[in-house]
Amino acid sequence: MNAINADPVGARNITHGKPRAASRRVLAVDDDADLLRLLSIRLSAAGYIVTTAASAEQALDSLSQARPEVVVTDLRMAGMDGMALFARIRSNWPGLPVIMLTAHGSIPDAVEATRGGVFGYLTKPFDGHALLAEIERAMRLSPHLDEADAADQNDWRGAIISRSPAMEELLRKTALVANGDASILIQGDSGAGKELLAHAVHLASPRRDAPFIAVNCAAIPEPLLESELFGHVKGAFTGASRDRVGLIQSAAGGTLFLDEIGDMPLALQAKLLRVLQERRVRPIGSEQAVSVDLRLVSATHRDLVQAVGKGEFREDLFYRLNVVCLRLPSLAERREDIPLLANHGLARLAEKYGKSISGFAPDAMELLLRAPWPGNVRQLFNVVEQSVALCGTALVPASLVADAMQHNQTQAAPLEEARRRFERDYLIGLLRSAQGNVSQAARLAGRNRTEFYRLMQRHQLSPNQFKS
Repeated sequence: MNAINADPVGARNITHGKPRAASRRVLAVDDDADLLRLLSIRLSAAGYIVTTAASAEQALDSLSQARPEVVVTDLRMAGMDGMALFARIRSNWPGLPVIMLTAHGSIPDAVEATRGGVFGYLTKPFDGHALLAEIERAMRLSPHLDEADAADQNDWRGAIISRSPAMEELLRKTALVANGDASILIQGDSGAGKELLAHAVHLASPRRDAPFIAVNCAAIPEPLLESELFGHVKGAFTGASRDRVGLIQSAAGGTLFLDEIGDMPLALQAKLLRVLQERRVRPIGSEQAVSVDLRLVSATHRDLVQAVGKGEFREDLFYRLNVVCLRLPSLAERREDIPLLANHGLARLAEKYGKSISGFAPDAMELLLRAPWPGNVRQLFNVVEQSVALCGTALVPASLVADAMQHNQTQAAPLEEARRRFERDYLIGLLRSAQGNVSQAARLAGRNRTEFYRLMQRHQLSPNQFKS
């Protein structure tokens, strides 16, 4: 009866600030009925929803219904003990934090438990404040998404891993607009998952069985983007040896996703606007337009209102694209998703690398939670992959995570600079192939001489540099 050295009423002041939200669930497991009752009183007084189990077997039976975010269990119990229970939990609910309690505490037991991935370890009699502090820490790090939660998610959003209220509201809005054909503009930082959300729109729509075509407008050089989008007919320019169906026409009946639409050249913006107005596309070199029925979803990390004001983006096209706007929160705005995403990535990568890694050490997860993540989910997955690739233990230690985060702080070239480099290299390759003949190089690029000279001037290139 004296295993907890604090009064239950005082627990209301031990939650590091305001009491926990009522949705926080704890499963308490102990074959000592008196201690189990005191645990329940203590945790309920602290604002948790508590489910109790008098044995490990009973705990396993109630896990799916109780859906706890933390399990507190005795180590020594009749029948299945706490370590056996932990092994079953780790197998079926990866990442669900387990805190061990035991009256037979010893250093070997603690070492074995923590090496196996147990979140915390307290010996009886333990201080009630210490227990609540440990549960509070586990709640912050818990990546738990149990089978019942996963089953409740519809197929269309199954690839989006989240427990964030902000994401839930966004997905609710997504489901509402997906059934129609209104154009959707997704705004969000690079690496936040804009293409994933666009694909979810497609899967939630009546067009789900038709093609989903994704185009990154920033990754394709300007001379090639028009041909990629609109297609061309045989003989339209030098090198056009056959007809080519453009990606707009390929998306007919389905969804066309234009990522980084803010980087589309103004000349192509006008042609895209015409497609949206007329629902017809004309391949390069063709005199006939083809009808297209598609749903357009676009995305950008840029402020398009500001771009319109600067004359860098067409206002009429902006209003065509921005019928419905979905703003994707950054990873820093949905930190409760970091454990979920990190453990999801770890499970897949551990299988890929053939390693038996059960999770992150608590201090490693805290590093992930505190990081600023300017590269969002993409950067997080890079850190997880590097950590898994170098890990030789059952738990990823904080040292590996810190090294991976330091490595991923190296700044890549800004997008505009990367595009300029790619475009310049592309022009140099064409001019070398044409031995400085601008007319021939322009035909290879599918541009007229005036446009090609403008591109050369932009990159300070002279045809004389490439003549024999």
